[in-house]
Amino acid sequence: MVRFLIRAAIFLVTAALGLLVAFWLLPDFHIEWGGFLVATLVFAIAQSVLSPFVFKLAHRHAPAVLGGIGLVSTFIALLIASLFPSGIQISGFTTWVLATLIVWAVTALGTWLLPLIFLKRRVDARNSS
Repeated sequence: MVRFLIRAAIFLVTAALGLLVAFWLLPDFHIEWGGFLVATLVFAIAQSVLSPFVFKLAHRHAPAVLGGIGLVSTFIALLIASLFPSGIQISGFTTWVLATLIVWAVTALGTWLLPLIFLKRRVDARNSS
């Protein structure tokens, strides 16, 4: 249970970080700070629910696109999160594409690297005691 909560927290942090990086880099990506937490939660929940669903659809109907599942689910999660008022607003085709790539890259790197950092600290703490 602790491991699940740590992974959920890591995913929420990386989702928030991905949205912030997109906001800082893209002029047509806007965040309304009052709804940022809601947008982050909606994005993270949508991403975690959509990833297995998109994987199953792609595996069944288009196995050649399995590598792009993260990008597709990130795009759909951004679309869903942008539908909630007072959260994120994305305008322009190029901004949608770049936001999808940026948020996907940040969340992918974060969910890969942060557990390694936390696990290393945990192992080091166990070894020292």
